[in-house]
Amino acid sequence: MGPTSKIIAIGHTALDSIYRIAAFPQKPTKVRALEHVEAGGGSAANAAVAIARLGGEIHLWSRIGSDEAGQRALAALTLAGVDTKHIRVQVGSRTSTSVIIVDKQGVALIVCERDHAMPGNPGWLPLNDIASAGAVLSDTTWHEATSEAFRYAATVNVPTILDIDVAGGLPSREILERTSYAIASAGGLELITHGGGQLDRLGQLIEKGIRHAGVTLGRDGYLGISQNGEVLRQEAFKEKTVDTTGAGDAFHGAFAWALNNNLEDAECTRVGAAVAALNCRRLGARAGLPTISELDRFLKARSGRGITTGILRKHS
Repeated sequence: MGPTSKIIAIGHTALDSIYRIAAFPQKPTKVRALEHVEAGGGSAANAAVAIARLGGEIHLWSRIGSDEAGQRALAALTLAGVDTKHIRVQVGSRTSTSVIIVDKQGVALIVCERDHAMPGNPGWLPLNDIASAGAVLSDTTWHEATSEAFRYAATVNVPTILDIDVAGGLPSREILERTSYAIASAGGLELITHGGGQLDRLGQLIEKGIRHAGVTLGRDGYLGISQNGEVLRQEAFKEKTVDTTGAGDAFHGAFAWALNNNLEDAECTRVGAAVAALNCRRLGARAGLPTISELDRFLKARSGRGITTGILRKHS
């Protein structure tokens, strides 16, 4: 795997409508919004933008509906520098949308839709492109595509990263067995494992042959375990929080970017945690995503150690 390889992301693209309010009411009533923005969303799409913002080459394989929401979501991705050649417009389908309500503490209520009648057949995807990729990152919203891509990636020794969250649904056993890095939200981890504490649950994933399994814990940071039994803990970076929407997506994208630059697992999680924290500075799932220079300055200020000079020069 070369440090300049492209990354392929697979999964969900959506359009978000985000409202910031002072506080959630105790009972049903009208609430005045302090701020409102419309922005692109979707787990895989958000992660793709995080990679692009860091200077990485990122190709998104996704689906949108033949509607105005899809065109606005597509335009936002193109503007962010994401390769969108393999985002297919599904005629007769509607693009997924979400309404996100955020209070002054950054706590979000997300009301989201599933893809409407999106054909699942991934036969049009250029699987051969995976052979020249540095990593394949996927959420769990398009199982057919993830399964085919991870199967192909295994034949050409390209690492795979699976974003597991309650909104995406349950990944198949076949997908999990072909996953190199499984990174779940706390709810996602509970969805795919049974019983025990978080380390026990992560161990269940390692038993499936996964190289590294981890869980994002918001303000409690990150907990991971590798096949050799090494436990990895990363504290969350303290940063002013405006909106936590997309923090997990930012982590996944930054983790994939760092992995593609041949960084060790511990450094991938440090980079992921920093990008997730920085993303929470602004309203929306992408507005706070940092450039590599911003990330480097942040890491130097918080830990005295920034991004490796060679990587910084390559992506600046």
